[in-house]
Amino acid sequence: MAMSTSGSLSISMALVMFLAAFGLKVQGQNLVTDNVSVVEGETATISCRVKNNDDSVIQLLNPNRQTIYFRDMRPLKDSRFQLVNFSDNELRVSLSNVSLSDEGRYVCQLYTDPPQEAYADITVLVPPGSPIIESREEVVSEGNETELSCMAMGSKPPASITWMKGDQELQGESTVEETYDRMYTVTSRLTLTVSKEDDGVPVICVINHPAVKDLMAQKYLEVQYKPEVKIIVGYPDGLTREGENLELTCKAIGKPQPHRINWLKVDDDVPSHAVITGSDLFIENLNKSYNGTYRCVASNLVGDSFDDYILYVYDALTSTPPPTSTSIISDNSQDSRAGVGSPQKIDHAVIGGVVAVVVFIMLCLLIILGRYFARHKGTYFTHEAKGADDAADADTAIINAEGGHSNSDTKKEYYI
Repeated sequence: MAMSTSGSLSISMALVMFLAAFGLKVQGQNLVTDNVSVVEGETATISCRVKNNDDSVIQLLNPNRQTIYFRDMRPLKDSRFQLVNFSDNELRVSLSNVSLSDEGRYVCQLYTDPPQEAYADITVLVPPGSPIIESREEVVSEGNETELSCMAMGSKPPASITWMKGDQELQGESTVEETYDRMYTVTSRLTLTVSKEDDGVPVICVINHPAVKDLMAQKYLEVQYKPEVKIIVGYPDGLTREGENLELTCKAIGKPQPHRINWLKVDDDVPSHAVITGSDLFIENLNKSYNGTYRCVASNLVGDSFDDYILYVYDALTSTPPPTSTSIISDNSQDSRAGVGSPQKIDHAVIGGVVAVVVFIMLCLLIILGRYFARHKGTYFTHEAKGADDAADADTAIINAEGGHSNSDTKKEYYI
């Protein structure tokens, strides 16, 4: 009885040890694989890897649980699947010319008890077609708004779109639409206000997608703007004087080019003998009655612009221009009084005042110096013969002059 009990215990212990050993062996076989992203039309590779394999069989199944490879044999009749590597620790298979129908979860299976499985998800990336960029208006006037749209069609996953205007990045508003075949179309719209500086600047639509790089489209802005007008003085180089001639040229640039350039005199008529030839104005034998503001006006389809020239005719015999403190000159105008090389105004009253001050200062210095020398130079007197002045007669005066008077014991000298 004791022997049978001991034998049963030994068998049970042996069975537990066997199962424990088997269990440890199964847990030690680690089956792993990786997810795969592949661009449509390219090749995907699936790798089933086993750590510490005990000669268990590895096989690969497709998303429909059909066996692609059993060890190194391919039961599935799809020649796009090719064996890359087979060993006790790895089964690696390639799938060429991947399409959207190949997307899904593939199963790496290890024949153990129970079987182990690891999953590899194949994601098929479909790049968008060439982007299409359009604008609401082909030509836009400065100061107005325009809208551009960019479309990226037939991509998976949806593309993202950014905008560039020159070196400046802009953000548009995007909408995403899913089509029946699990593809996506993305449309981005950009609204901007243009200026004349935007003429000829490229606006670029940049497509961002994991399946493609450097995909973009661009469109050059065409902006119309009013003319830029500038009056050029051909003659004279400096001040305008009576009897001389005046030549002015009006330079105007715009888009489109100005179709009309007019000369006029503000608040008056252009002199009757002035000659206007296109953009040039010529006036000969100037006199002061021609003084005033001359304006060049240029026009195109966008609008009008002008520039002013202020004419002031000086006397032929003087080089001193009159005071101009009451004249107001706009920033957009030129003034014939400010010609190159014109002499500076001389104020004779100021010069006279300076001379008078200098003379007055010199006179004051002379008076002060005279008083100074008069006080310190003085006059030298002696009183040695003072007794002779008080004598009654000549003899007494002689006696007193020889020092015999009693009023003075010593000789005294004074400075006055």
